[in-house]
Amino acid sequence: MEGGVMSLSETYEEWSESAAAVLAKSRRVEVADLPASPTELLSTPIPGGLTVRPLYTRLDETAEPGLPGEFPFVRGADRVRDAVMGWRVTERFGDDDTAAAALNEQILDACQNGTSGLWLRVGAGLGTDDLTTALAGVYLDLLPLTLDAGADGITAGRALLRLLDDAPAPPQEVAPTAATVASVGLSPLTAAFSGRPSVDAAEATALAVEIAGGAHADKVRTLRVDGLDFAGGGADPVTELGLIVAAGVAHVRELVAAGLSPAQALRQLTFGVSVTDDQFGAIAKLRALRLMWARVAEVLGVPDAGAAVTHAVTDLAMFSQRDPWVNMLRSTVAAFGAGVGGADQVTVHAFDAAIPTDERTAKPAFTRRIARNTQLLLLEESNVGRVLDPGGGSWFIESLTDDLAEAAWAVFTEIEEAGGYGAALADGSIARRVAESLEQRDADVATRKTPVTGVSEFPNLGEPALTAGSATDTDLPTAAPNLARVARHFEALRDRADAAAAAGERPSALLIPLGPIAEHNGRTTFIANLLAAGGIAAVNPGPTTAEQVAGLVAEHSPTVAVLCGTKARYADEGPAVLAAARAAGIERVLLAGPDKEWPAADAAPDGSLRAGLDAVAVLTDLLDLIAGSAPTTGAHA
Repeated sequence: MEGGVMSLSETYEEWSESAAAVLAKSRRVEVADLPASPTELLSTPIPGGLTVRPLYTRLDETAEPGLPGEFPFVRGADRVRDAVMGWRVTERFGDDDTAAAALNEQILDACQNGTSGLWLRVGAGLGTDDLTTALAGVYLDLLPLTLDAGADGITAGRALLRLLDDAPAPPQEVAPTAATVASVGLSPLTAAFSGRPSVDAAEATALAVEIAGGAHADKVRTLRVDGLDFAGGGADPVTELGLIVAAGVAHVRELVAAGLSPAQALRQLTFGVSVTDDQFGAIAKLRALRLMWARVAEVLGVPDAGAAVTHAVTDLAMFSQRDPWVNMLRSTVAAFGAGVGGADQVTVHAFDAAIPTDERTAKPAFTRRIARNTQLLLLEESNVGRVLDPGGGSWFIESLTDDLAEAAWAVFTEIEEAGGYGAALADGSIARRVAESLEQRDADVATRKTPVTGVSEFPNLGEPALTAGSATDTDLPTAAPNLARVARHFEALRDRADAAAAAGERPSALLIPLGPIAEHNGRTTFIANLLAAGGIAAVNPGPTTAEQVAGLVAEHSPTVAVLCGTKARYADEGPAVLAAARAAGIERVLLAGPDKEWPAADAAPDGSLRAGLDAVAVLTDLLDLIAGSAPTTGAHA
């Protein structure tokens, strides 16, 4: 302490001591008996093996990472981005069988209503020869265009080049920027993992070499490294970034081997990045990718060519089929994170994108408008895009960016040491990495450590049923075959319970509340919510005594009952109520709360329902018992 003013380290130490005292008091132990430091006890683990600390201070301050548009590009790839327009609101078209002329009308209408970038699928209703018709009246020197043509990617790319050749010269020539660059969208390396149709990698490389040496070298990029191929299959942010960079480096090697300079090769790539409702994770992911790609360029000796052009897309894996309106909220947070993180383009999927097309009830024009306006609200009313890298300088965001980049770089270097992306894809190590990530995510969702609003939390049993099996359906316009949605296991249980309800009666369980409502309400609410997550209705008759159990069983004929009360109430009334339930013929009687709350000397219930259990496994077992049939395919084991 100098001059009566505490130093930063002394202030932090004071906070640590105060936090330790509070933690010790809450645990009813002495400070010396705490198992770890307050920072460790209050830290939160996040996917990818990273940790978020409870407090970030000036002690975490890092050096200024440079200006936007300058190496190492952490703060953005485009130094001249229009602060009024912000990022490009990129809307996807062509996923249905709409004819080219009608599609052109949709595109022009969208452009008049806020769309400032296009992502165009070729091959569904739109042929490669139809690009001229579909894009008539679109100023391709101002709007970035990304193609998604699958196996027809080479043909579509050449059609795009012809379209650019034939386009009239603009009134004023403007230098292309990261905001206006077009992409042929060829993704042979990442699509090889997800199973999406794509082109031969050698043919993609040859087209990239041709474009890099042609008249449109500054306007068109050929290759798209698409992180959504990994994220859709369950990759956490660390794994996704590591694999993106590994695939990108593999492309650069092939391009250089084919005759391009490192700078030309780097400028033939764009990057697709998934964003979710983890807003700080989205911000850090985009910043970390730019940092990593700048490092690749630096190693190649061309640091100024290392600006990663990014297209952020709301991750279809986070979308739920049940209570799909909640997807609007998820998308808003994701779009905010993408914009603050410096994405050059952002695409928000329609809120019903996870539902099979023939089961959607909202009109496509409405869902498109909502998706578009989600971004326009952030841009034009919240003014999020008017500042480049508004999170820059935040001790937390800078630390998370560095931690994420370091962890993802370790994934990348491990792949490099094993022979590179191609070798890792061939030997299955990439698949194993993603599978491990998916397994951990599924475990967090099953235990409700990661809640899914409207599905695992606050489900609505009254909403319309979907076709059985739709929960694991990947036959969606924007989905790859490896799509593993976060909510799919709970939704598979809902599909199964809805099918039983349609065939006769919804599976249900009887609640046996003990004592007054004030005592049992917390647990009856918890149990009803838990059961509903599996499509099981909770029958709550209100406060119940042992003498009333037989009548309730006769009225409702339950297979399963759950005792709900306090520890003290279990000790006073629990054994008698349990005995009455067994005598009435209930096949399984469960306890709300930990097993240890049941009086030890008495016969115990058949199990307990409590926070932290594997809800998917428990609900699957209960449906097996109540509905008496095998689990729906895809249900969590």
